[in-house]
Amino acid sequence: TISGTSVSFGSSAVFTSDLTNHPACSFDSTSNRVVISYKNDSQSNKLYAVVGTISGTNLSFGTQVQFESRSNANFPTPVYDANANKTVIVWSSPFGGGTSGFGVAIVGTVSGTSISFGSMATFSSSNTEHQTAAFDSVNNKIVVAYSDDSDTDKAKAIVGTVSGTSITFGTAVTWQT
Repeated sequence: TISGTSVSFGSSAVFTSDLTNHPACSFDSTSNRVVISYKNDSQSNKLYAVVGTISGTNLSFGTQVQFESRSNANFPTPVYDANANKTVIVWSSPFGGGTSGFGVAIVGTVSGTSISFGSMATFSSSNTEHQTAAFDSVNNKIVVAYSDDSDTDKAKAIVGTVSGTSITFGTAVTWQT
């Protein structure tokens, strides 16, 4: 709870009893819920998300949902698209297979204390790291920034448009060489 320039906290709450890595959180303002995405070390390093409900200073959580079934994906980061009323999660796909190390994204729909997902989309067909995302409320777009390991670690950004349970991307732009 924020009061002026001070902050106070309620009790901590466990969103999973599994070992986790890279947790990140976004707020779904339509459903008044939080979405936490994370790497689940106890489940073969696959990626999961869980919906949290805030009541006063307490948090409660629904059931965790797997959205990346391959092991060793990294840095799942959620962002809420207030125009589409969807949560978009971006991450670096695991090495091996058809999207080896690629930057990928998925659209999630919160319903009550659960979240469901559409199909995975690729925003970078090269090895990516340190991806993060923000919602542009003027243009109603998602902006993803990331490091392109396949292009001498250049910093790039790309715009995504959510439609239903899908997201499509424009062309990446290098903003730091």
